[in-house]
Amino acid sequence: MPIIVNLDVMMARRKISAGELSRQIGITPANLSILKNNKARAIRFSTLEEICRVLECQPGDILQYVPEE
Repeated sequence: MPIIVNLDVMMARRKISAGELSRQIGITPANLSILKNNKARAIRFSTLEEICRVLECQPGDILQYVPEE
């Protein structure tokens, strides 16, 4: 998939654990893990909004488009 989720990078920069982030944005740790490991097929805008709010970042800081060759 050409969309890469760099959530772990932003989490490291903000020094927040997966458990703490999942608690603050209101999703299960399992769903956050799916997102972090690029296994998600979609993300709700409301979830993306909460991630950006908690991590104080922009969607482009988390999502990256890499064209397939």
